[in-house]
Amino acid sequence: MWIVFTFLAAFMQSWRNALQSQLSRDVKVAGVTLARFIWAGPIAACYLMALYLWLPPEQAIGASPFPAPFWSFVLGAALMQIVATGLMVKLFQLRDFAIGAGLAKSEAIVAAVFGALFFGTQLSLLGWLGVVIGAVAVLLMSKGAGVARLSPQVLLLGLACGSAFALTSLWVREASLVLALPFPHSAAWVLFWVISLQTVILLLFLWWRDHQTLAALWRRPKLTLAISITSCLGSIGWFSAMALEAVPYVKTLGQVEVFFTLIVAGGYLKQKVKPKEMTALLLIAVAAILVIWG
Repeated sequence: MWIVFTFLAAFMQSWRNALQSQLSRDVKVAGVTLARFIWAGPIAACYLMALYLWLPPEQAIGASPFPAPFWSFVLGAALMQIVATGLMVKLFQLRDFAIGAGLAKSEAIVAAVFGALFFGTQLSLLGWLGVVIGAVAVLLMSKGAGVARLSPQVLLLGLACGSAFALTSLWVREASLVLALPFPHSAAWVLFWVISLQTVILLLFLWWRDHQTLAALWRRPKLTLAISITSCLGSIGWFSAMALEAVPYVKTLGQVEVFFTLIVAGGYLKQKVKPKEMTALLLIAVAAILVIWG
């Protein structure tokens, strides 16, 4: 089942990234980041209520359903995902959509390393080979125009974005595991609280510092709503899959998103992907397969 959720997440995320890339042409980074969450909260709440109506858990929620570690993981994940999304939008502005999304996919590599070092995840030799191939692919992706034009700024932004997303995913899984609920319900609670915190934080920040960005979102209601819907559906997939399986495995399989990205970039955004960049995307897919088999 975690494989199905992962494919759902990868497909929806490729569309969300494309829509965010469009919005970033007219709206600042903080506003594009808020667009991901602003309508996702009500969707997450409806999904949570539907789970309890259609699949009531055997154990009821107790008087203290959310232990203290849960809140620390949720807060950390919420803040880190805001940072990660902002960095990804910045990547879209520095490079085109396909390359920005590809660099953000260093998340899978970092999740494997962080998971092994700090979260008790173990990978086989074959799995680590996949990690190395993935690192080579990300490096190749960052220099699609040739070695002489390699941009350290783009590379570092991509690695920082991937690291932030990796920490988000690892903390999301930990938050799900500390709840005494079955995986659909635990993942749905984590999703609801993470999105709610992110929405409140970004709304307060923009209300305090940048009314114009809020107005810009208000002028693009359809695109903003589409971003929130695809983001929430993707998050349902990611959060559910990570409640069932370790993050490195979910994220490496989730790199099938690169193929969806190629389709969206070429068909919807009318952007061409160079042969070297396509090779890098294919190497990322090979890395994902090796990690899964490992």
